[in-house]
Amino acid sequence: MTMDADVIIIGGGLVGATLALALARHEVMSIVVDAQDLDATTLPAFDGRATAVASASARMLQALGLGDILDTHGCPIREIRVTDAAHPQFLHFDAGEGNDPLGTMVENRWLRTGLLRAVRQCPEVTLLAPVTVASLARDDHAATLVLADGRRFKAPLVVACDGRRSATRDAAGIPLSTWQYDHAALITMVAHTVPHENIACELFYPSGPLALLPMRDTDDGRPRTAIVWTIDRTHMAAAKKLGRKQLAAEIAARIDGTMGEIEVIAPQAVWPLGYHHAARYTDTRLLLLGDAAHGIHPIAGQGLNMGFRDVAAAAEVLTNAARSGLDLGSPDVLAQISAWRRFDNSLVCAVTDGLNRLFAIPGRTPSLVRRFGLSTVERLPPLKRFFMNQARGETGKLPALLKGELV
Repeated sequence: MTMDADVIIIGGGLVGATLALALARHEVMSIVVDAQDLDATTLPAFDGRATAVASASARMLQALGLGDILDTHGCPIREIRVTDAAHPQFLHFDAGEGNDPLGTMVENRWLRTGLLRAVRQCPEVTLLAPVTVASLARDDHAATLVLADGRRFKAPLVVACDGRRSATRDAAGIPLSTWQYDHAALITMVAHTVPHENIACELFYPSGPLALLPMRDTDDGRPRTAIVWTIDRTHMAAAKKLGRKQLAAEIAARIDGTMGEIEVIAPQAVWPLGYHHAARYTDTRLLLLGDAAHGIHPIAGQGLNMGFRDVAAAAEVLTNAARSGLDLGSPDVLAQISAWRRFDNSLVCAVTDGLNRLFAIPGRTPSLVRRFGLSTVERLPPLKRFFMNQARGETGKLPALLKGELV
């Protein structure tokens, strides 16, 4: 049977495009389809979100030839401070002199721009967007994708990278563990007068965490910080209507003046928060990656990094299978990827959900317990090292790409 590619990737966003590029670097051919105009996703008005790219994920991007994105547009995180509200006692993570940063903050649009440019330059990748999928048939022999314009493509494997509301996953009948939080995330960007010194802060309030994430300075040289503020879901409509001066005053009231004078320099976006985890990552000639497989609370900034780790593991298994002449869509090959990623993803899902629930308990006694817990971790180097390695994405068996190497 003639195949049009080795892999069909549904979804050309951050995870889908990274997978296509990773496979291309190992001479595995892919067809990427997406319903969106991908050029529109690179515009500042499309999405104001930024990502803390973990150090392991950064090494993968560098290995794939995208290191210039982080070098040019990224801000390294050298320290992380975690506190219960604005209490002066905090849990402190420090990258250390001469070590890789704990992460690198970068606006998502720059990642999309670099990935889109790189994918378009790859002869091993056929990018089709915007297009509409009319049908997807999967059987023991191949997967057949039909577009609304009549074009048909065959491949041994389909990878769903089409996000939290994955139509591909739902059509396959893969169950989800899912729930909605009573919170929403307000995301914006501020300029301020006190330098952030490359320190990220996570302040936990019963109403939800407030993350202060260091960004590159503004064009006029002012320090800049990304804000991810978890608010009560019932306040979503009001939060969207806050003027910039009102929003700056609300943020300033929660951080005890540590940033000096604050100016909101980007419109706020407000996103409802939820959790989901697929009961399985595979079906007949189908693999789920990224948000199609799992979605978590942004409490630890691990969402996209989980997707990047999915990509690194999948690229390694699929590359080795292709070199050995194996069927890329066979149950054995897919089971290897699922087994590699399931434990890590389940652990991160459980930890982020548990932290969110723990810090949301109001009252003086729970607050004292949380502060005791933070101080305990601060005094126990092995436990502290575990959390720091988790933040870096360096726990468990690492695929070659997360070490900065091609397979």
